[in-house]
Amino acid sequence: MDLLIKNGTIVTEKEMFRGDIAVKDGIIVAIGNDLSDIPCKNVVDAIGKLVLPGAIDAHTHLAMPFGGTVSADDYYAGTRAAACGGTTTVFDFALQDFNEKMVDVVKRRDALAAPQAAVDYAFHIGVKDVHGELLDSMKEAVEYGVPSFKVFMVYDFGVTDGVFYKVLAKAKEIGAMISVHAENNEMVNMLVEKYISEGKTDAWHHYLSRPEFVEAEADSRAIAWAKSLDASLYIVHLANKQGVEYVTKAKEEGYHIYAETCPQYLHFTCDVYKREDGRNFVCSPPMKGQESQDALWEALKRGDIDTVATDHCPFQQAEKDWGKDDFRKIPNGCAGVENMYPYMLGKANEGVIPFTKAVEVCSSNPARIFGCTQKGSLTVGKDADIVIYDPEKDFTVTCENMHSDYDHTVWEGTKLHGYPVKTFSRGRLVYDNGEFVGEPGWGKLLKRKLSQ
Repeated sequence: MDLLIKNGTIVTEKEMFRGDIAVKDGIIVAIGNDLSDIPCKNVVDAIGKLVLPGAIDAHTHLAMPFGGTVSADDYYAGTRAAACGGTTTVFDFALQDFNEKMVDVVKRRDALAAPQAAVDYAFHIGVKDVHGELLDSMKEAVEYGVPSFKVFMVYDFGVTDGVFYKVLAKAKEIGAMISVHAENNEMVNMLVEKYISEGKTDAWHHYLSRPEFVEAEADSRAIAWAKSLDASLYIVHLANKQGVEYVTKAKEEGYHIYAETCPQYLHFTCDVYKREDGRNFVCSPPMKGQESQDALWEALKRGDIDTVATDHCPFQQAEKDWGKDDFRKIPNGCAGVENMYPYMLGKANEGVIPFTKAVEVCSSNPARIFGCTQKGSLTVGKDADIVIYDPEKDFTVTCENMHSDYDHTVWEGTKLHGYPVKTFSRGRLVYDNGEFVGEPGWGKLLKRKLSQ
């Protein structure tokens, strides 16, 4: 054997039990009560610690051009940070250029990712253009192993309602999954124009230009179209109470509607936009009020929110400062890829949710929904993506002890009781008690096929 992790408490999405895990050639080959008699090159004693599957962050934006700049983390920095937070697979959004076939989008971005990625990675394709043969080119991407696509209902590169419907119909035909950034673009633009004309230019008015109902209305529209086609739909970064209610109703009716939320919506409310550094928290959709945050937690606990991901898209402080006097100029996005799993496990350690729920929403559910058949659980035959978590380790997040390339974080000063101490990617140690010990190029592109 190459690796034996012994005496730990193994956590799955369903149960916790004391056991050992043996790994050979990057694969879990045995799980048992006492495997210490197996000859092994590397033995790790996890007594007093939890042993969990690596997290899957199904929503990141690495090296993403946006708002006149590029997000701060390239594929190396972003995956390095992921590893140090116990995330062993990241999904990045490869945004289509106009007139570009879908599979060419993947190949173009993979040329950047392959030499840099420190953990395994996958892509969703962000759809901009479906004229002519481009809509049919979705099928080629599915056959290539990228069966998930995203449409934006906002921004200048967002799609019209008609294009969204066409993409949903094509996805139903070819067995793909459509994700949606749901906000009402016309309402956002109208409200932005209103506040700017009134001289209301601070970060608080970023939130007021994208309030709860602007997101909720788009959620309802997206769900209605998916239901009309009986097509699968995945709502990214759900942040509002009414949207949660729409998701719950669709699930109760038996539709394949999935919902994701993010740690920033579970931890912060819109009050952050009243702070002097409120521009640093600007993302879209913005954090909402306490009522929405409470609804998100309740939906997560009862299973109506399926996954937690980060929408990791950090920018440098000087770039956020472009919008100090005009919220329109603030690049939208916050850090999170290194914080997601520690935050959710910390909430489990506090008793807010079970540890099994943290594994479910951060690992097993994204693996199941997006076809990561070798990931998402500690199971014989699956990749040895393993995290060892010390429930007694106290940790305070600072920019200095993170492993990204940004120069500030919205999580600055957050105190966590319990923290990952080791991360293994396919059996290889990539993070060890505060230090990244992996290397660029280790990560592999995951080619996937959806079952639903």
